[in-house]
Order: sequence, then C-alpha cells, then structure tokens
Amino acid sequence: MPSLILLAGVAGLLVGSFLNVVAHRLPLGQSLVSPRSRCPECGAPVRAYDNVPVLSWLVLKGRCRHCSTSISPQYPIVELATGALYVAVALAATDALDAALGLLLVTALVPITLIDLEHRLIPNLITAPAALAAVVAIVAIDPGFLAEALAAAAGAGGFFLLTAVISPRGMGMGDVKLVAMLGLYLGRAVAPAILIALVAGVVIGAGIIARRGMTEGRKTAVPFGPFLALGGMVAYFVGDAIVDGYLDRF
Repeated sequence: MPSLILLAGVAGLLVGSFLNVVAHRLPLGQSLVSPRSRCPECGAPVRAYDNVPVLSWLVLKGRCRHCSTSISPQYPIVELATGALYVAVALAATDALDAALGLLLVTALVPITLIDLEHRLIPNLITAPAALAAVVAIVAIDPGFLAEALAAAAGAGGFFLLTAVISPRGMGMGDVKLVAMLGLYLGRAVAPAILIALVAGVVIGAGIIARRGMTEGRKTAVPFGPFLALGGMVAYFVGDAIVDGYLDRF
C-alpha cells in the first residue's frame, strides 16, 4: 500500500507538470509536445534537470536559470495539487473502476479549472476526450455502471442546457458539456456535485458583491467551470454518501 501511494504521488507530480503545459498552450492553439518548454522572457529552453516537478522551482528559487525572470508559483502549486489529488484518489478508491475514473477526472478538471479562470473557456479538446475516456473505462472494467453514467450525463447536461437556453448570459455551453462529462464520471453523485458548485458560486458571488457593491459586483464575470470542478471532486469522494444519506432520511 505505501508503494502504491508513493507511485500515485509521483505520477501526480509528473502529470501536474504536463497539465501546466496543457493549460498554457491549449487555449493558444499550440502543440502540447513541441517545442520544448522555454523561458517566456529570454527564450532559453528549460533543461530536463530544471524541469523536475516542484524541486526545480525550489532549487531555482522561482527564477529562470539564465535571465533570473520570476517563474510563477502556479507551476509548483498545480504539480503539488495534482499529486495530492492522485494520492487522495488512490486512498479513497474502492475498486478498479473507481480508481480509473478518479485519476481521469483529476487529469481533466485541473486544466479545465486553470483555463476557465484565465480565458473564460472550457475547451472541447478536454471535455470530449475525457467523456470518451470515461465511457471506455466503464465498458472495459464495469459495464453495469454505464446505464447510470449515461442517465446522469443526460440529466445533468439537459438541465444545464435548458438553463443556458433560458439565460445564455449566465450559463455557457462549455458548462453544459462539463456537467454532462461529470455525469459520466459520477453517476448519481453528479446531483450533489451540482449543488456544491451552485452553493460555492453563490458564496463567492456574495463576497464579490459585499466587497465591490451591488452594481459593480453583479457586473463582475466569474467563470462557473472551477465551481463545477470543485463540486465534481468533492462528489467523487463523498457524493454517494450524500445521496445515500438523503435517501435514507426522506
């Protein structure tokens, strides 16, 4: 078990490093594999020994080796967060399908969150392959879950689609596709994922209004993708327990 946790952590750090590349290059239409990573200031290529997740950033004190330009702390933070989530999935997974879906979900939601925060965009190039990967994993490992996953995807996606049609300024099609993707991964637990996302969005929105005032606060655009990502990860870990508790009570 300790070796599995260590493996998950190391894999998460490495994947997190790649997800930084995805979040930076994908919205710009750039290749994810070439050219090699370079300093945006001096153009010097990042050597392999300067590209070790977290450690290289610490050794270089957050600066380029060649020109001393500051390197954003986002890079090690994303690597650490992805590593921690991979470990959490490895610890929480109850079976092979649960583990596969959890790791795939983390891998999709991390860059979606970063890209939506910066560009107000949820790329189809992430949600579509992630949705396909979920279906393939389910069919390969536990086909019995497929009906629930498809129903959850259709229900959640349909609900958000209706919302987007009624209020296009408040909900984008990227959110619709993302929540449908979450349905494939979470099944019935997509319901608490949506609830958590909505509550988190309301809390943050209220905080912005309290800080900036009603008029300016209501004009502030806040992407909803990160809230859905938060709800999706929380629901992955405790969503079924929330649904069971609700059904047992009512």
